[in-house]
Amino acid sequence: MDHSVPLIDFPADETGRRSSTAFGRAVVADALRHVDPSAAAAAERETDWRRGYLRHFRALVETGLAADGTAGYEIAEAGLASVQARVRYRRDDGEFTLAQALMAAPGRSFDTIEVKGPERPETEVVLPYRGELLRGDALQRRLDAWVAAGVVEESCAEAVREVADSPDWLDLSDQTLVAAGAGTEMGPVGAVLGWGGTVLALDLPRERVWQRVESIAAGSAGRLLAPISGDVPGADLLSDLSAAAQWVLGFEGRLILGNYVYAPGGDYPLLAAAVDALGTHLRHHRHDTALAFLATPTDVYAAPAAAVHHARERYAARSARARMTAAVSAGRLMRPNYPCDEVPGLNDSLVPQQGPNYALAKRVHRWRATLTRRDGVVSFAVAPPTRTRSVLNNRLLAAAYAGAHLFDVEIFEPATASKLMALLLVHQIRKPRAASPAAWADEAVAAAHGGLWHTAYHPRTALPLAAVRGLVLPR
Repeated sequence: MDHSVPLIDFPADETGRRSSTAFGRAVVADALRHVDPSAAAAAERETDWRRGYLRHFRALVETGLAADGTAGYEIAEAGLASVQARVRYRRDDGEFTLAQALMAAPGRSFDTIEVKGPERPETEVVLPYRGELLRGDALQRRLDAWVAAGVVEESCAEAVREVADSPDWLDLSDQTLVAAGAGTEMGPVGAVLGWGGTVLALDLPRERVWQRVESIAAGSAGRLLAPISGDVPGADLLSDLSAAAQWVLGFEGRLILGNYVYAPGGDYPLLAAAVDALGTHLRHHRHDTALAFLATPTDVYAAPAAAVHHARERYAARSARARMTAAVSAGRLMRPNYPCDEVPGLNDSLVPQQGPNYALAKRVHRWRATLTRRDGVVSFAVAPPTRTRSVLNNRLLAAAYAGAHLFDVEIFEPATASKLMALLLVHQIRKPRAASPAAWADEAVAAAHGGLWHTAYHPRTALPLAAVRGLVLPR
C-alpha cells in the first residue's frame, strides 16, 4: 500500500491487522455499554459477527426503548463517539482522528466545474409512478391507496400533501444541497435540479459516474457544481476528506449536507464515518447547516401502533395455506411480524445478505440524525425497498423483491422512490420539527417502508418464500 496517499481506515489491533469485523463489534458494544452492560458483553463475545450481528443490531433498538425511549439518545451518543474515536486517518507522519484531519491543511485544493441546465423549473409536485406522472387528484388517490395498503405511514402522505399545497417550497434558491454520493439512484439530485436548485456534487472521480450526473444536470433547470483536480470531476472522501471540506466551505449560503454515499464491504462504514465527520465540521463552521439522510427499510425499527395493529389483523386473517406452511416448517416460516400487541412493536427487517458493514453504516446515519434533531435541522425518513442496481445484483434479493407483493410489500422503482424522498426532504427542511423525548418516535415519522412494517409476517420468515415465488414469476 502506498502510504504517501492519506487514507481513512479501521484501527489496527496488536498484530497490526485492521478489521471491519472487530470495528463493528466494538462500536456496537460501546453503544450499548452504559445502557445495557449485559447486551454490550454479548456483542463483545460474539464469535461469528458475519452471521450473528443480527441480534445485536436488534438489541440497539430494543434497548433504546428503555426509559420511555430516551435511552435511544444515549446509545446514539455513545455509538458515534466510538466511531469517531476509533476510525483512523493514516498519513506518512502518523495516524489521526477524522476531526484532526479536517482541522489540518489539506494536501491539495480543488477547482470547480459547473453544469447549468436550460430548462424551466418544475413548479408543482409531480410523482412518476408506473409510467404515469401523478399530480393533483391522481397523486392524492395514490397517497390514499398507499396508506390504506400500509405501504407508507399516514405522516408520509400528509407531508407530501403539504408540499403539494405549498409549491413555493420547491424553490430551493435559498439552500444549497451538498450531495455526498451524488451519483446514487436513490439520491434527490435529479429532483432538486429539476426544481431549479443548486447542487454541490461529491462522488468518486469515475467517468461513468460523472457522465450520468452531468447528463441529469444538463437536462434540468438547476446548477451543478463539482470539485475537479484532474481529467474527471470528483473527490474520494476516503483520501480527500479535508480538501472536499475546504471546497464545500468555499461556497456561500445555507448548506444541506445529504448523505447518499454507498460502497461495498468495509468501505461503507468508513464512508459513513467520513461523511459524519464532514457534517460535524460543516456545522461547526456554518451553524445553520442542515443534514439529510435516507434510512434503509431493511433494518430494525420501533413501529407505531397503527402498523402493529394492521399487521396483527392481517396475521389473524391469514389463509389456511399460510397456516399449513407455518406448521410444516415447524414455525421457521410465516411467523407473525409482531407476536404480541405491544406498542411500539419491534419490526426486524434486517436482511442477512446485506451484512454487518451495511447495517453499521446505516446505523451511523440514524444515530447522527437522532442527535442533530435536538439542536439543528435534519431530514430523515425511512425509504421504500427499491429496485436499485446494487440490490438487483444480489440474485436472492432480486428474487425476493420480485415476489414481495405476495406479502403486501410494494417494491418501488428508483424514479418513484427518489422523487418521493426528495419531497420529504423539502417538507422536513421547510417545516422542521422539535425532537421527541423518545428517539424512536422521530424515526417513525414519514416512514415510506413499502409495507414491511404492516406485513403479517416477520420479513425474514417470508423472504425465502418470496424469493422462491420471485424466481418463477415473470419480471
